[in-house]
Amino acid sequence: MDLPDVFRPYAEIFPTAGRALDLACGCGLNAVWLARRGMAVHGVDVSPVAIARARDLAGDEGVADRCNFEVFDLDGGLPAVPPVDVLLCNRFRDRRLDAAIIGRLAAGGLLAMSALSEVGAEPGPYRAAAGELTRAFGTLEVLGAGEGDGQAWLVARARPRN
Repeated sequence: MDLPDVFRPYAEIFPTAGRALDLACGCGLNAVWLARRGMAVHGVDVSPVAIARARDLAGDEGVADRCNFEVFDLDGGLPAVPPVDVLLCNRFRDRRLDAAIIGRLAAGGLLAMSALSEVGAEPGPYRAAAGELTRAFGTLEVLGAGEGDGQAWLVARARPRN
């Protein structure tokens, strides 16, 4: 298990304890990576097949006790979980969730997001426009961001609450 390529340069800043939320977690690769680091991970995906695979993977990797996977449709918003130290969202973009994502991060929490992008690809309803992620999450401390070849990504940290 490893992080997606765009997040690998930031692997060392991901916490080794605390809570994580993996949105559109698919078969659980990222959630299991976070759990192997020591985090308690809640992964959600709309696909029951993907969630079953994620549960199997967590069991095979010995981290099932640190992973909770749930079939969940993000069209209704984020799952009701407490603030998280990491919110990871790989290759999924729903602009309606931006404010909720920011609000779900604990003070100092890390956001790692990647999405399909119009930069270097055709426009489309599920593709981020040029600069979209940095604009959408500009209230966070952006640690790194990029876009090209049809992909956009951002790693950012929630600022301490006053």
